[in-house]
Amino acid sequence: MLYGFATLLGCQLVGEAFVRALALPIPGPVIGMTLLASLMLARAPLPAGVGEVGDGLLKHLSLLFVPAGVGIVQQLGRVGSEGLRILLVVLVSTAVTLVVTAVVFAGVARLMGVAATEQATREGEP
Repeated sequence: MLYGFATLLGCQLVGEAFVRALALPIPGPVIGMTLLASLMLARAPLPAGVGEVGDGLLKHLSLLFVPAGVGIVQQLGRVGSEGLRILLVVLVSTAVTLVVTAVVFAGVARLMGVAATEQATREGEP
């Protein structure tokens, strides 16, 4: 489990170093998560504890919202003055997320349907 946690932190560290070295406007953990996903897709050998650590972190995911809530409370004045803009951004980003999710789902469903059809055709052939 310790190796799994070290792997997750290592990916985050590499992502953070990459972002700082190239001065990218992307959070380092996002790059680290992309690196971890790439390793998984490449079927690179990962420590067995990575899944266990991930499950443990997901169980306590709600705790990660506490700092965000405290930040909002600390910035209530700003939230009040910028509330309309914040609401607009949240609504637009939610709509964009829904559209992108639907498009990706349709694309994957189409690919999976094609793959299933090809497999059924191969299995039916002598």
